[in-house]
Amino acid sequence: MRALMLSAVTYVADPAHPDAIDRLADTLGVLVSGVAGGLIGDAVIVTGRASDAVAAVAEATGAVLVVHAGDSPYTAGAALARRDWILCLEAGDVPAEGWIRTLDRFVGTARPETGLGRLHRPAAGWRARLVGRAEILTGARSARAGDVVRREALRSGPVFTARLKVRPLIARIDRA
Repeated sequence: MRALMLSAVTYVADPAHPDAIDRLADTLGVLVSGVAGGLIGDAVIVTGRASDAVAAVAEATGAVLVVHAGDSPYTAGAALARRDWILCLEAGDVPAEGWIRTLDRFVGTARPETGLGRLHRPAAGWRARLVGRAEILTGARSARAGDVVRREALRSGPVFTARLKVRPLIARIDRA
């Protein structure tokens, strides 16, 4: 087992959406390979409102469930995460082949001043991709899906106290 592990925080924006549980299951299913590989140590599911179906999935998988309607679901998830690094995901995100090795290398070589790592999300809208490219130059003010960030940076609030340098990672996230 690796000494450096991640907590996966998965956000379910609308648990009432007809595909919400299937998307969540797709994301959690891919994370199983990260657990088996020793990279993922625990999981937190964050949802905007209470849902019996999401609660059942959390209980069945051993994930912690957080109902949170505030600014940042990843900040809420980080409060209950047990690892130093957080992998931020949305329900339906499916990390593509090679993600375990990429994240293991990033977390294992990151210096204390390292900001965050960002997985490529080609399915994100053009606006999100444009903002993501700008943040590579200017730094990120908050975490978004596809980011790997230190728990302490997230615990400081929904907006980072200082812009974090963004390091693009070679792995990508597809959508289920």
